[in-house]
Amino acid sequence: MNVTSTNFERNFSPAATLCLLVTLLILTGCASTQTHKPTAEIDPDPLESANRVFYNINETLDRNFLKPVAQVYADHMPVFMRVGVTNFFANLSYANVILNSFLQGKVNDGMSDTMRFVLNSTLGIGGLVDVATDIGFVAHKEDFGQTLAKWGFARGAYLYIPIVQGPDSVRDVPDMATKQLLNPLTYITSIYLLPVTALNVINTRANLLDETNIRDEAALDPYAFTREAYLQQREFLIYDGQPPVEGYDTLFDEDVDGDSELIIE
Repeated sequence: MNVTSTNFERNFSPAATLCLLVTLLILTGCASTQTHKPTAEIDPDPLESANRVFYNINETLDRNFLKPVAQVYADHMPVFMRVGVTNFFANLSYANVILNSFLQGKVNDGMSDTMRFVLNSTLGIGGLVDVATDIGFVAHKEDFGQTLAKWGFARGAYLYIPIVQGPDSVRDVPDMATKQLLNPLTYITSIYLLPVTALNVINTRANLLDETNIRDEAALDPYAFTREAYLQQREFLIYDGQPPVEGYDTLFDEDVDGDSELIIE
């Protein structure tokens, strides 16, 4: 579950956030510059003990507070209003997508993303209505974690950051900074910021009710299920929906005559 923390938005100034970004980039760069290694060679979750503690903290808060509130919200808020709220906050955060499209060398996508943002911010009444998709400017999902992957940075350890983020990795952490720096809400000091941020959190959680219900009902180990789902989704996004299929080198084995023989374990 990814939610935006009110305290994070209010307490981190742009300068402090930029310092955090630079520090994290240095640490990530020192860790490795190899993009992908066979999964058999890497323990994706060396911090599992600590991660499970943080996961349990989040789940306790979610089960006792956030999920019930989100369920009431989903039951009583008209669907068209929920769609409008989702569109609004997606548009607010879209500058991060634009920047990372260009940083990854996807110039055409970057131009399309810019047009999408302009159209939805104007004709779409601040993003409440997604007019850009109907015109042909489809939404993309780019972030700084994906950019670092494109630049050759290794994923690093899986992280579970309670309250402010949820599932994450060492390589993806710096995106928290760019996301805040490029979000207009970061620069607003107002009594209205708290309810607006709370609305974003509750709406985001309501949009995930079905997924988390399926997870809770089907997964023997919800923590492991969440981790694997996150890591697979990240690979999917990094490779633009066409992740490489690993392991085929062990699926077929050469026999003594040079013929390929299927190995079934």
